Amino acid sequence: MQIRVLGCAGSIAAGNRTTSFLVGRELLVDAGTGVGDLRLDEMAAIDHILVSHSHLDHVLAIGLLADSVTRMRRSAGRPPVLVHALPPTIEALRTHIFNGVIWPDFTRLPSADAPVLAFRPIAVGQSLELAGRRVEVLPAMHTVPACGFAVFDAQGGAWVYSGDTGPNPALWQRLAGMRVRMLIVETAFRDEERELARISGHLHPQRLCEELSALTQPAEIYVTHCKPGELDGVMTQIAAQGGTHRVHALVSGQVLTLDERAPLELQP
Repeated sequence: MQIRVLGCAGSIAAGNRTTSFLVGRELLVDAGTGVGDLRLDEMAAIDHILVSHSHLDHVLAIGLLADSVTRMRRSAGRPPVLVHALPPTIEALRTHIFNGVIWPDFTRLPSADAPVLAFRPIAVGQSLELAGRRVEVLPAMHTVPACGFAVFDAQGGAWVYSGDTGPNPALWQRLAGMRVRMLIVETAFRDEERELARISGHLHPQRLCEELSALTQPAEIYVTHCKPGELDGVMTQIAAQGGTHRVHALVSGQVLTLDERAPLELQP
């Protein structure tokens, strides 16, 4: 299973794109500004969008993608792109974006009978079959209703994305029962900004390492959602904490491969 990191920054600047991952060809996980790096035919191939929460850096490209692919998908007789999200997230998208003021309602365009987008509600703990893969909706703790996702390969190994989250015991409890091969976990702030991280529902390096101590199985860990210019500082502080997991910085443009055959070991 291949995952293209279209964007993984907490905001924008040159070389920084906000959160979006393309799993295979048809499954998009979050829809930040990184979606804009896809070719038109790559956008048109996407049949499912998983949305972790309603914040702009994760949903900005949904409406723009819909506008870009309408003609191509309509001429090919393709069904609507299904947007899977928690009910409060769907309500926020309908009310604040697809309202005819901020952006046209593409759940009714080009026609109500054949729209280019359709919303599908999901729930934490739910298991989905999307684009030939099993997906589980995971808990997240943020300032708005939020979730993460686990996408499983054919051998049952999981690529896990935490979504935006602060301390989250329920996540680690669930991951203890999974074969986690790769974990994308957010760390939005440095330790000096731990209070801002707390009130905004994010992690900082010390808290990340405390959270990771609950993951007793070996897994490749990638840090996401750092603000532009902050990645080196965050990673230095994470390294200073020590720990038993290999922790890497995620960068836009990476292609991650989930290889169930490759053994993983905890660091000594």
